Amino acid sequence: MHRETLPDSGNVLTFGILSIVLTLLCCGPFGGIFGIIGLSKAKKAERIYHIEPERYSGYDNVKTGRILSYIGIALAAILLVFTIIYFGVIAAIIAGAASEGAFQ
Repeated sequence: MHRETLPDSGNVLTFGILSIVLTLLCCGPFGGIFGIIGLSKAKKAERIYHIEPERYSGYDNVKTGRILSYIGIALAAILLVFTIIYFGVIAAIIAGAASEGAFQ
C-alpha cells in the first residue's frame, strides 16, 4: 500500500531548522517567529495524521520539526533575556557616570 506524505511535514522540519539557525547566526526574533510558525504547522499536521495514521508517512519529520521549533524558541527567548540584561547594564553605567559628573 502506497502511503501519502503528510502535508506540511517537510515545512515543519524546515521551519524548525530555520528557527535555530536564524536565532544563532543572525537575528533572534526571526528565529522565534519561524519557531512559532513551525509549531502551528506541526499541530495542523498532527491533527491530519491522527485522523488516518495508516494513510500518511512523514510523521517523524513533524515530531523532529516540533522539537527543533521548541529549541529555536527557547534560544530566542534566552537571547532576548541576555539582550535586555546587556542594554540594562549599559544604561546603568551611563546613568551612574552621568550622576557622578553632576555631583563634581
